Amino acid sequence: MSLLRESSQGVWGSRWTFVAATAGAAVGMGNLWKFSALAGANGGAAFVVVYLFFMVLVSLPVLIAEVVIGSRGRANPITASQNLAREAAVSSWWQLMGWLGCLAGLCILSYYSVMAGLGIAHIDSIFTGQFKGLTAAKVGEAFNQLLADPWQLALWHSIFLALVVLVVSTGVERGMARMARIILPVFVLLLVIVVLYSNRMGDMAAAQQFLFSFQWQAITPEIVLAALGQAFFTLSIGLGAMMAFGAYMPDGRSVAGLLSAVVLIDTAVALLAGLAIFPLVFSLNIAPSTGPGLMFVALPYAFGHIEHGELFGGAFFTVVALVGLSSGVALMEPAVAWLVERCKFKRLFAALTVGLLAWGLGIVALLSLNEWSDVRWLDRSIFNWLDYISANILLPLGGLLIAIFVGWRMRLEVVRDEFYKHSGVVFVLWYWLLRYIAAPAVLLILLLPLYRWLVATA
Repeated sequence: MSLLRESSQGVWGSRWTFVAATAGAAVGMGNLWKFSALAGANGGAAFVVVYLFFMVLVSLPVLIAEVVIGSRGRANPITASQNLAREAAVSSWWQLMGWLGCLAGLCILSYYSVMAGLGIAHIDSIFTGQFKGLTAAKVGEAFNQLLADPWQLALWHSIFLALVVLVVSTGVERGMARMARIILPVFVLLLVIVVLYSNRMGDMAAAQQFLFSFQWQAITPEIVLAALGQAFFTLSIGLGAMMAFGAYMPDGRSVAGLLSAVVLIDTAVALLAGLAIFPLVFSLNIAPSTGPGLMFVALPYAFGHIEHGELFGGAFFTVVALVGLSSGVALMEPAVAWLVERCKFKRLFAALTVGLLAWGLGIVALLSLNEWSDVRWLDRSIFNWLDYISANILLPLGGLLIAIFVGWRMRLEVVRDEFYKHSGVVFVLWYWLLRYIAAPAVLLILLLPLYRWLVATA
């Protein structure tokens, strides 16, 4: 079976554009707050070391596999999965990989948009000095008031999604590629500026000790599981975004080389975020294990109590907004590409359709934070259920199917061909890791909620 070598949606103009777009999609808000929160709650350096270990052994092999599917299929995730299942002469049920990715992307975009909207809201609040001199309790109260106001949440949620629709609707080269080439350098520059500021105003020595002073005895099973989960989720594996971006990859490229650069950028951003956050946290005696509140309570409090905090705090939350926009585009693109290619929608209409679906689901999610907070099932709100189903079922299941399909069902010569240059030792090592290390590790992530439930009920 002969497959197209170029997607009907276009192609990234250069290898750097592919790296910038993929890294922008992979970084996400999770690298800015979740990595730091998990490191803070799991012993700092012990978590970081195990996280880096799993990034190489688990996340990178599965990321390469997902891009291979897109690169070979040259279509949206659903159609690419169908085409490759046909090429491999296996069941058409393997197209479930693409459907899971599109569904997960839509679900995550709906509530991710609410969180990204909170990040945009904080830009104005910090730049105008609204947190200056406030106690931690007052900052927490201000954040709770924002969560309790559905109109404010809906406004910022709508603004964020409108920006995502605008970028996606303009296409691969004019919209997404141009955004990636601009946002990634600006985002990294702003983050480095905040790190330098934290070094000057905070306790950098304590932060470095916390993040990089490693002791073997500090590693526990809980830390290993937390690091494995974050390593998998940080690269947006299983969302279909990497399949979609792989479909736009130019020919004559090294998949392993380009994606290794993406992983390096993603890891560097996570560590830079830690070096931006923890010096301020330690200088003000804030607990590093604050969790999600680290982003929206502890940091505004910190920026409100140090010199020039308004300027550099605003810069930090501008970083949050830029990262959110890159990830939002990646979350929307798989479903938009399917509507354009399979349903023959105009790209603008497809982006508006997906945007409206995500907007409506996001409204339901944000209402569960206030007006509908009493609507709960098994002690979870609607917002929490969207997050739980996406993170604990759709993503790991999609990642597992990707690893099995590329590692065990695609023909070896086809997979090797998609590697282009790296067909020797690098290919053999990657293929072995994908089959025997990465796939079982993703299965472990999928079964982890069941394990925790059994422990809780024992």
